[in-house]
Amino acid sequence: MSGWKARRFWTEARAAPAAGGGWEVLLDGRPVRTPAKARLVLPTPALAEAVAAEWAAQGQEIAAHAMPLTRAANAAIDKVRPGRAAVVAMLAAYGETDLVCHRAEAPAELVRRQAGAWDPLLAWCAEALGAPLVPTTGVMPKPQPPASLAALRAALEALDDFELTAAHDLVSLPGSIVIGLAAVRGHGEIEALWQASRIDEAWQQELWGEDAEAAEVAGRRRADFHAAARFLALARGHG
Repeated sequence: MSGWKARRFWTEARAAPAAGGGWEVLLDGRPVRTPAKARLVLPTPALAEAVAAEWAAQGQEIAAHAMPLTRAANAAIDKVRPGRAAVVAMLAAYGETDLVCHRAEAPAELVRRQAGAWDPLLAWCAEALGAPLVPTTGVMPKPQPPASLAALRAALEALDDFELTAAHDLVSLPGSIVIGLAAVRGHGEIEALWQASRIDEAWQQELWGEDAEAAEVAGRRRADFHAAARFLALARGHG
């Protein structure tokens, strides 16, 4: 027996100004609500238009996986807004064991690649965020300066709910608050930042060849990273 699937019930999806400020998406004149039944009020017309386009593009059966902007907007309102402190704390903790601080001792070529990709990011983090971090080798992490961890946390706290929602994926997918905040601050191209997070995986692939299943997972994670960057841009009013 096939499972129940939600079916399209509207003809027109469009963006419109919301009462009290912001923008919303109307389905045949009725406003969309989040899974928690809150009003889906969006911060910019650019994001509202893009979310409306996701609804307009649906077929007769609703495919939630094809609506990443809608899902992210729902998360911003239903999860991030009421749980900001927990989200900030979780993301800030990446600074204690950040990917770009954990370096290989050998072979020399991997050490060179890590330094080439990650040293400039650490320099940017120290200068732009006031958060110098210390790279280390070996299994055990090295304690990071408390003032630097506080500065990284402050950078997260300065984000609004929609920006913080994007930051969740931009930090957690690469496993690096440095890379995530570089994406949030517009430091570097998004694809270059993603590739910087894949130095170790690319090295292993060169040594042992590509694993099809691992490549599929990596492809999905890359797509999610780019989707988070697009959500951030739209939430800031950029098309």
